[in-house]
Amino acid sequence: MEYKKILHGLDGSPGSFQALEHALELAQRFGAEVHAISVEEVPHYPGTVGEVVESQQAAHGTYAPALQKARQMAQEQGIELQCHVLVGHEVKTIVEFIKERGFDLLVLGFMGHSALYDRVMGSTCQGLVRLAGCSVLVVK
Repeated sequence: MEYKKILHGLDGSPGSFQALEHALELAQRFGAEVHAISVEEVPHYPGTVGEVVESQQAAHGTYAPALQKARQMAQEQGIELQCHVLVGHEVKTIVEFIKERGFDLLVLGFMGHSALYDRVMGSTCQGLVRLAGCSVLVVK
């Protein structure tokens, strides 16, 4: 299998950066372009459009250190990393992004931040494995 467009799920966790290392290695091997996506959960019932805009602005601040580190890791490998920060439901947003942009591989860390908040461990990862319209590599 040869990959042309690789998407990496970046949440800033150690597992996420470990997965990025794999994504960058595959990008070098196949000459593929690499994108990173970070998704800030939208408020469950936003009262106004302003709340969604606030969430989007907060997401850019929240993910700034992770994005900087990810870009640096890619640069050290001689790879241009295209970063995207979106607001929405993580699984739905990433699945739609994959479909719209035609990715052929999604690379994820096994466990992100969700475990820190006592959610079902790996629920985002499980949802993406089930629903992504491309191959998924889960890095442990």
